[in-house]
Amino acid sequence: MGFFEFISNNFLHVAPLIVTGLVAIAIIVERAQTLFKTYSIDNVESFFDKIRELVSKGRLNEATALCQQYDGKPSADLIKIALARAHQPEELIMNSIELSRNKFAERIQKRTSYLATIANVATLLGLVGTIAGLIESFAAVGHADAQQKAALLANGISTAMNATMLGLAIAVPCMVVFSFYINKANRLVSELEAAGLMVLDSIMVCSMGVEEEDRRAS
Repeated sequence: MGFFEFISNNFLHVAPLIVTGLVAIAIIVERAQTLFKTYSIDNVESFFDKIRELVSKGRLNEATALCQQYDGKPSADLIKIALARAHQPEELIMNSIELSRNKFAERIQKRTSYLATIANVATLLGLVGTIAGLIESFAAVGHADAQQKAALLANGISTAMNATMLGLAIAVPCMVVFSFYINKANRLVSELEAAGLMVLDSIMVCSMGVEEEDRRAS
């Protein structure tokens, strides 16, 4: 039994696997666009250095304008939110950074874990088809006449093996891609944490500089 013949003859078993595969493809494409393009900042260390320099010198408007050039990037948006509270007490700035970090981290990790779930579901759906094929094989051995046994047994085993192959063909790529995506998501969350600490430290340095100037002026 060929693979396409297997799909035609076992469409009820195959249809859930096809739907699962299509959902996986949609998630893979969307997450690739989001994690590697929409949310990523090229040369993020250079960006952080520029922000640190501007904020430490009290040039908050320029730092905010730089963040706006990276609109939609979680790290830049978090820094921009913190800069908007730069003249407030440190505790309020920290609370704002923490809330923003949690919100953006949730967006970064959104739907990525579905790929691991899809891989498990695809494996189990393939197993259902495998069991159906084995049942067909045992039925052939038990009830068919001698001339039909060999053909029915071969068809049943073929069904079982094709079902297993289709399930694994979906599950294995999903697990591989999930590993890449979860690593990228973790790096983006780490960038968020670094951005929060960096901008808070820079704001404190700026505030200390202002206080020192006021003390000298008085």
